Amino acid sequence: MVAPHASHLALNPLPGARTGRDPERAIKRGPRRVPAEVVAATQRDRLFDGLVHTVADKGYANARVSDICQAAGVTRPAFYTLFAGKDDAFLAAYRHGTDVVLRMMEEAYREAAAWPAGCRAALRVLLEVLASVPAFATMAIVEIDSVGATARHERDELLRRFDQFFLDAPHGPEVAAPDDLIGSVVGGLYTTIHRYVATGRVAQLPTLLPGLTYFMVAPFLGRQQAASESEAAARGDDPAIQAPCAS
Repeated sequence: MVAPHASHLALNPLPGARTGRDPERAIKRGPRRVPAEVVAATQRDRLFDGLVHTVADKGYANARVSDICQAAGVTRPAFYTLFAGKDDAFLAAYRHGTDVVLRMMEEAYREAAAWPAGCRAALRVLLEVLASVPAFATMAIVEIDSVGATARHERDELLRRFDQFFLDAPHGPEVAAPDDLIGSVVGGLYTTIHRYVATGRVAQLPTLLPGLTYFMVAPFLGRQQAASESEAAARGDDPAIQAPCAS
């Protein structure tokens, strides 16, 4: 499972890690015209940040397009050039942000020496990244429930992508219906994280690592080995990660 040449986790921009009105992303005026695609990409990223902070502060139902534009420092016409509406912008930010988190989890998983260590490393990335950008955690974990059926489908598709972390899990004869078991484990992990985010305990997410590690690997390894993996998580045996920020 170890990559031939393991690389450090790269820093990636995560929606909500910056303010939408970050002066470093202002479009500079001058004699040299900024290419239209650069302007659009910058406005999109600023709108992602503005949306995440606005939704986290006001709730999805109360967040207006004008609020998002104000938080991003982007005009309404520019918003509607990039997105069909608030739902479309939310889903675009959600897809982008969850892709960033999953790429970091996948890299941590691949660099681990064995399956249980990979699970522990991927979980640590998830918990620490969400804790480092609480506005994104609130938007992506809690407020997505308010967006509608399309958003719930997106969330279900995302959770199915977590199946990849169980491809190397031992499926012995004592493990019945492994597909259903994996779904139950992933659902349990998500429910626990959701409960902490929904009750304002985002900063405490990293403290869940020992218990969630046990929960994730015990059905496949048994209680004794799962306890050992939980203890390794509590000791902090994994390499430090860098939370996503401005690239």
